[in-house]
Amino acid sequence: MKKVALTALVLALGLAACESKTEEAVENTAVENAVEDDAMAADNAVDNALDAAGNAVENAGNAVENAADATEDAADNAM
Repeated sequence: MKKVALTALVLALGLAACESKTEEAVENTAVENAVEDDAMAADNAVDNALDAAGNAVENAGNAVENAADATEDAADNAM
């Protein structure tokens, strides 16, 4: 009877230890997923900011070019 009780106790402790490790693994996975999601969001934000900056530079260049063309046209018309 003592051997059965001892065996049951050892099995119960082993199961409890496994459950604790499993819960910890699930929590760690959740944290890793959250970190990965945050990193991906930050990467997307940087990409979007770079695209916006590139567009702003391109638009400014076009505006300068258009102003030069308008100035040239005005000078031609003035002659």
